Amino acid sequence: MTPDAVPRIRLNDGNSIPQLGLGVYKVDDDEAERTVATALELGYRHLDTAEYYGNEAGVGRALAASGVDRDDVYVTTKVWNDQQGYDSTLHSFDRSLAKLGLDVVDLYLIHWPAPRQDLYVETYRAMERIRQEGRARSIGVSNFQTHHLERLLGETDVVPVINQVEVQPWLQQRELRAFGEARHIVTEAWSPLARGRILEDPVLLRIASAHDISTAQVVLRWHLQQGLVVIPKSVTPSRIAENLDVFGFDLTPDETAAIDALDSGERVGSHPDEVG
Repeated sequence: MTPDAVPRIRLNDGNSIPQLGLGVYKVDDDEAERTVATALELGYRHLDTAEYYGNEAGVGRALAASGVDRDDVYVTTKVWNDQQGYDSTLHSFDRSLAKLGLDVVDLYLIHWPAPRQDLYVETYRAMERIRQEGRARSIGVSNFQTHHLERLLGETDVVPVINQVEVQPWLQQRELRAFGEARHIVTEAWSPLARGRILEDPVLLRIASAHDISTAQVVLRWHLQQGLVVIPKSVTPSRIAENLDVFGFDLTPDETAAIDALDSGERVGSHPDEVG
């Protein structure tokens, strides 16, 4: 798969992001290095890490050793809950850059709103400064619900380019996605395969059989046809390759409608109001 086979989504600040990337949640530092090296070799050009994952250094080492031009790879990292606050965020960002071995990241996110701390507005203002200084090309948020976004938009100056949230066929978050779309905030899906739990769903198995593909490929194609950015995670080379091979077919309107009908509101991750 060539890197230019992956479409790019234009962001509200004029930058763009590859629509499919590699997530490295719950991957230790050494394994992240091996996994990212494999992904880059296969044609991935979008990497999503975070301070909390403890693998920014491994991601950076793999990128540096890959021979791929830095500007051809889109790199996202995130500030963790216990580092929120204006000064803490600035220091956390410096540490993330050092671990990644980079001078700039493409996207910097607030990992969770952590509403009990009530620091996400202050944190975002620090991120606005980081963006103004040119050390993060774009800034955004992760796991924000509508009420978090409404407050952020009312109290800060830069509209987030992305809201990275759990989106999978059982949890489609249509109202949240519509709120973002109306404000030119792209929705990016984490845990798009529901941590593997959804892959035996009979509807998905039937569609996969019709196309002679895997259920994971069906689900990822559904995300792409919804206009979402999606970051599946795997450490298995064959699955990393399979997850990228989702641009040679289309789901029919009936198949899309059948997947749409699976929405039950079931999360595999935590509710954003309950974290931090």
